[in-house]
Amino acid sequence: MSDLKIRLHEELAIKNACQVEGINADPAIFEGVGLGDIYQEQIQTLFDYNLHNHTGVVLPMCFYTPGGLRVAYRWNDRSPYKLRREGNQFILYNERKELFPVSLKKRPKYYSLKTSDGANMNQVATHNGEGAIFVSYSNECFLKETGHDCKYCNINYTHDTYGEEHGVSWKYPRQIGETAAVAYKEGAKHITISGGFIPERREIDYYFDVAEAIQEHTGLQDFNGTAVIGAPLDLSILERYKDAGYRTVAMNLEIWDKNIFNSVCPGKVIHCGGWDHWVKALERAAVVFGHGRVRSNFVGGMDTKKSTLEGVKYLASQGVIAYAGSWIPNLGSEYEGHRSPLPEWHLDVAYKTVDIFRSAGFTYEQLYDSSASADGIWNDIYKIEDERLPIFRGETVVV
Repeated sequence: MSDLKIRLHEELAIKNACQVEGINADPAIFEGVGLGDIYQEQIQTLFDYNLHNHTGVVLPMCFYTPGGLRVAYRWNDRSPYKLRREGNQFILYNERKELFPVSLKKRPKYYSLKTSDGANMNQVATHNGEGAIFVSYSNECFLKETGHDCKYCNINYTHDTYGEEHGVSWKYPRQIGETAAVAYKEGAKHITISGGFIPERREIDYYFDVAEAIQEHTGLQDFNGTAVIGAPLDLSILERYKDAGYRTVAMNLEIWDKNIFNSVCPGKVIHCGGWDHWVKALERAAVVFGHGRVRSNFVGGMDTKKSTLEGVKYLASQGVIAYAGSWIPNLGSEYEGHRSPLPEWHLDVAYKTVDIFRSAGFTYEQLYDSSASADGIWNDIYKIEDERLPIFRGETVVV
């Protein structure tokens, strides 16, 4: 392995630790640097992964390591990973050990624009880097009303805490279509549509309207979209999502162990046919959309490593890309204050997941097309091993 790859794998281990443990920094260090003007700020969409309430506080969306790995910013003042401002530069430390300087992500141009009805485009679609944009059309989750919320989830807390002034509001199809059109002109090439849990009939109609609006405003029949949905009780509906123009579909099973799933995700048991039906829906989706065109997510750390990897391997054998993002015990969830496994646990799962993906024949392009962003640890492993980062070409990292 080359020295460059060794260094990038070391940076990857630090990135992984930062995303598990969070970043310890006084928000005041970002004052006067152009956050929300030159550099991209956080916009609350769907979930809040910070471990402190930050109403009225502007935080960065992410930062980049020297090798170009994108690190999501998650504020935690108990983390050993500390960001300090030294002059005009930000330096990452592990306790008192200096690690390396980091760069904030430049703010997309469309973040300063509005839709025709006056909505802020930065609140309609979040830019996740590498041309991937993410739309949380709603934080409305009807499971709250029934008392069947997933126990790790803080979608309703995010809505109640940050509200419409922070962009946590319903997004209309036309707003999404207009925002996507501008973002695509600026280089975006993938869009994920996601939101809270809503009744199946309403979900289908809405996703179809969104696809139509994106096609109308971008002029693209295949706009490379991922529809994140609940497992439909009528599996024939999956073909309609493909016909509507979505290239990929995602149904997040969350937990492979059936007993833990039943306990932690009661709403998905009651309203989506349970674990067995969810797996059948993923298998069917892979037939409809094709090998590597279906994604599922596991909440990495809520299940054992053995069980999680068994789930990844089984779904991969069916053509489904399943990965385990590191669990953050979110504020406002029933697991607030709990502890995710150590960073080493998550990193080991990521490397073993990539081994499974490679064996299943999944390409980087398939990972990219099915992901909500291109900065997952598994994506990074592909990029390092396949020499996809700009640094391999002797280029300056573009953020």
